[in-house]
Amino acid sequence: MSQPGPHDRPGSLDEVTQQQLIQEIGRVVVRALPPGWQEATVEYRELGDHRELVAQLLAPNGTAVPLAVPTDATELFLRLRSGMYQPDRGTWVSALYRLQRPGSYTVDFNGDYQPSWRTAPPPEAFAEELRRYPRPAAVTPDWLAPRSTGPAGLRTAEVFDDGGRPITERPELNPAELDQVAEYLERAPIVLAARSYDTDRLDPHRSPAVPMTFHTDGSWIWPGAVGYYLRQHGVAPEAELVAHIRSRGFQVPDVDEPVREQAVAVITGEQRI
Repeated sequence: MSQPGPHDRPGSLDEVTQQQLIQEIGRVVVRALPPGWQEATVEYRELGDHRELVAQLLAPNGTAVPLAVPTDATELFLRLRSGMYQPDRGTWVSALYRLQRPGSYTVDFNGDYQPSWRTAPPPEAFAEELRRYPRPAAVTPDWLAPRSTGPAGLRTAEVFDDGGRPITERPELNPAELDQVAEYLERAPIVLAARSYDTDRLDPHRSPAVPMTFHTDGSWIWPGAVGYYLRQHGVAPEAELVAHIRSRGFQVPDVDEPVREQAVAVITGEQRI
């Protein structure tokens, strides 16, 4: 996949050129549509060097049919995203293009919320995104913000997004690897535990069964609730934690006692890392 050329440096496109690119994307998509089409959507997602293009043809009965779109559309989206960069805001991470016969279209740009990735971006994509398209901390969403590390290089994972409320906007796990991820989360050493169980926040009528524990594998710290909600409700862990678990081949490493003690210090000291 090519990168934007020197003439397409970040923020270089004026509004007229942006509109021309948007219209050209529409023409490329329309050429790929079958005869008699009525409505179609194309969503482009990008973070760093991670890119996805998902297109669907919408049948009259509401059924969505996957659609192949020429690679030219990806190149045009790539140029558009780079050219729309603004230093005080960054640029968008996903764009949803809707077309309706005979010639109407709308485009919605999203620069704040994590897209519904088909495949989670690798950890380095987050840093590359901010290197390529830096934005002020005040307008950098939590899911994109770089995370500092603690005394032992430890990172913490949250059970839910959005300040701990029971909301998640994360890529779903492949069912084939759900058990492997859950077993990794559960097998990692417990460094802190309460004797009681917490209430299930997604099913409060259940008897309390959420483990009030913390685990570490020497790189990450996570509450035992992460594994619980994955098994019981299919709530995926944070994408970067999942990528880390995959990189380990789903095998929990040995964790030395000094690292376990550092993890406890991070947890009890309420350090956000």
